[in-house]
Amino acid sequence: MRVLTGAEPNENVTDEDLRDLYAVPTGSPYLRVNMVSTVDGSATGDDALSGSINTAPDQRVFSTLRSLADVIVVGAGTAKAEGYGPADKPIVLVSRKAQVPEKLRDAPKGSVYLATCSRSDGLAEATEILGEEHIIILGSHRVDLPRLKSELAGRGWLSQLCEGGPHLLRDMIFQGCVDELTMTTVPRLVAGAYPRITEGAPIDMALDLNLLLEDSGTLLGRWTLQQG
Repeated sequence: MRVLTGAEPNENVTDEDLRDLYAVPTGSPYLRVNMVSTVDGSATGDDALSGSINTAPDQRVFSTLRSLADVIVVGAGTAKAEGYGPADKPIVLVSRKAQVPEKLRDAPKGSVYLATCSRSDGLAEATEILGEEHIIILGSHRVDLPRLKSELAGRGWLSQLCEGGPHLLRDMIFQGCVDELTMTTVPRLVAGAYPRITEGAPIDMALDLNLLLEDSGTLLGRWTLQQG
């Protein structure tokens, strides 16, 4: 892995170098979203999973980002599709319908939280599964994502890593709570009608490139959002 831009030239980036290159500001909430895509813009392979387009360099950065995070935020639909299990960091599911994926229902108490809405039909069942203290109600009909960012910070989780999916990323950008996008572009073409890393109503957000790495054709970038 080598640095292309945004830092001192380095042809042999170690795991410790990666931690330094992906370090986040301290002292205030910082929300980073990590996504992967093929060169032709697909966020998944033909199995509808992002794991089928991952590369070893992407996995290195993925592991580094998780190690730097205080909490992992993910859409419940993505967690279900990708087969999420318990992690060594708290997982916060985002679900307007209050859905808890099967593989997370028996997770150790306190390892999985749910951000949802007070009018959700699934709220009672989710509360029974996770416990009332692990349910975060943020709005009546939709999840207020800026409030989620503040709520997590209030629990001491300042370094927040969101792992998608595409609808959640789009909504987070629209609601103005994303500080950074880390984006892997893998050297593959898949064609087909697969999702992009953002899905939903149109948005228009300019990005600034802060770091670009390359490894065996895989490109790994850090982008900050141009606010205002």
